[in-house]
Amino acid sequence: MDALRLITMNRQALLRGHSLEAITAEVWEAQALSRAVGALLAEEGPRELRETALALSSPGGRAAEATELPVPCRGDPRAVRLTRAPDVEATLLALAELLGEVGIALVGLACGVYQEALYWASVEAIDAADEARDRVLDMLRTLGESSGHSGRGSAAELR
Repeated sequence: MDALRLITMNRQALLRGHSLEAITAEVWEAQALSRAVGALLAEEGPRELRETALALSSPGGRAAEATELPVPCRGDPRAVRLTRAPDVEATLLALAELLGEVGIALVGLACGVYQEALYWASVEAIDAADEARDRVLDMLRTLGESSGHSGRGSAAELR
């Protein structure tokens, strides 16, 4: 399945999510999708993006901490259906926007929880989403530098 379609599905589901379970499930989906896009670009993307894409795909680091949020058993994430990203720049722009929205949703979640452990898990997940977004923005900057232009939208506009 096309990366843009999966990102759109994730964004729509995140916007519809109003419960703790729905939001955390979509945060989990977004992190899985970020890693899947990173893996795809590390393998098949432009050569200049491969190192950063590989870092994005890594299950270690802060991205793994986002999985500490309580997520209802759902089986495999939608990201397992990712097969292609024909427009790398559009994919990265959409992914950066999704990760920004994930951060905003997590801030709302952190402000509304009363369990200390869940609060700190939310804070860690915010940091994970921010770190993943930074890597995506780095790839967008690299793309812009290698092509001599910033295309449809630049990483600076998303900051």
